[in-house]
Amino acid sequence: MRNIYLYVNIKHMLWEIKNKIELELKQYLRNLDKLYSLRTLSPLISESIKEFVLRKGKRIRPCLFIIGYKAFSSKNPRGLYTSALSLELLHDFMLVHDDIIDKSDTRRGEPSMHVILDKYLLGYKKLKFDGKDLAIAIGDVIYASSIHSFLSIEEDIKRKETALKKLIEAAISTGAGEFIELLSGVTDISKITKQNIYKIYDFKTANYTFASPLTVGAILAGASKTDSEKLFNYGIYVGRAFQIKDDIIGLFGRESEIGKSNLTDIREAKKTLLLWYAYHNSSQKDKNKIKAVFSKINVGRRELKTIKIIVTRSGALLYAKEEIKSCLDKSHVILASLKMRKKYKEFLQSYSQKLLAI
Repeated sequence: MRNIYLYVNIKHMLWEIKNKIELELKQYLRNLDKLYSLRTLSPLISESIKEFVLRKGKRIRPCLFIIGYKAFSSKNPRGLYTSALSLELLHDFMLVHDDIIDKSDTRRGEPSMHVILDKYLLGYKKLKFDGKDLAIAIGDVIYASSIHSFLSIEEDIKRKETALKKLIEAAISTGAGEFIELLSGVTDISKITKQNIYKIYDFKTANYTFASPLTVGAILAGASKTDSEKLFNYGIYVGRAFQIKDDIIGLFGRESEIGKSNLTDIREAKKTLLLWYAYHNSSQKDKNKIKAVFSKINVGRRELKTIKIIVTRSGALLYAKEEIKSCLDKSHVILASLKMRKKYKEFLQSYSQKLLAI
């Protein structure tokens, strides 16, 4: 009975936080328009940012920012929710650039930013730039707005400085993660280790999706250095598990559900944990097939089907699910040792289990 009550309570808490985030996001974009005269500078900048940022999303990062803060403080300072938007805007900035790098035409079930801008430019002739160039510039504006929104919270100045450094660290980490992932794409899969893969997961996903949002909020609330570090490590384990699950969905899920093509990771020759395990636990014939797919410039449905069969046959799917459970178990051990408000500790435990269920 208690578990049902806890689940309902947590579900309501998340809904309440997310609803406030959505309202704050709409208001912030209106204020940003006025503050920096974006519409006057270019209606295209203003409308493109609004359309992209306000698309339906989970808002995981700003929600975790709020949870991280409230877990260590009962206060409700002015600008708390506006500051939380910094993580959502940082995410959107990265998505804009990521879609260009991955050559992905869809995002959240709709056209990517550069695709929208390419369409806008169709009526022009002899252009020396395209939608990708415009999208990079818009991404930069979104990144700047992320830093701007973070500064909105009225909190202790030293805490704000420490928390801002952690936010910037997350941005640097993610950029570095993207960089080393791209380079791993041209590295032979036989030379990739599990440690290499987890390094990319930690840098590119775990840090800015879980570890930093929680830690930035906690630092602002006055959490101790010990608890902040523990919370960060907790987020890393949850983030690893989340990325593994995302890899599974990216390969086996429906495109209508994941909001982008199943071919994206294979086209980029991304060395996921699934493919790493499949390669090292397959026949030489299947190993050659994996390498052949990775070496192709044009990857289609036939290659996707081949990879799915090899991954399933090798036992990689089961292995990945076991790794998710292992990461989740480690995160719960850390969570139990944290000195934080009980209901938020219970929230994180229940939320991570629900998020990572397969």
